[in-house]
Amino acid sequence: MGTHPANLAARFLLEVSALAILGLWGWHQRSDGFRPVLALAIPVCGAVLWGTLAVPDDPTRSGSAPIPVAGVVRLLVECGFFAAAAWALYDLGFPQQTAVFVTVVVVHYALSYDRIRWLLER
Repeated sequence: MGTHPANLAARFLLEVSALAILGLWGWHQRSDGFRPVLALAIPVCGAVLWGTLAVPDDPTRSGSAPIPVAGVVRLLVECGFFAAAAWALYDLGFPQQTAVFVTVVVVHYALSYDRIRWLLER
């Protein structure tokens, strides 16, 4: 189920949403000329971590692992990434949207039980 195209599309939309939330949060942290830097740098750092820390031969990715990590580490990176986005959304003053975001993330991972098992075995 974790490699089903619909689930992969949902994960992609969650990733993009999380990056947008982190960028919005960065924008709201300053009111000076540094504002655009944070709005860009925070999601870029998240995207770099997401894209480089990977489990070799992950069937839900290209298979390459720029920085190979154990499956449990990858799972922690993913959970941390989505938790940071959820916290940022809540910090921006959107508690209902945070609840929806967290619910969608949890449902996605519940439907990806086979991928979680695969990650934990690596």
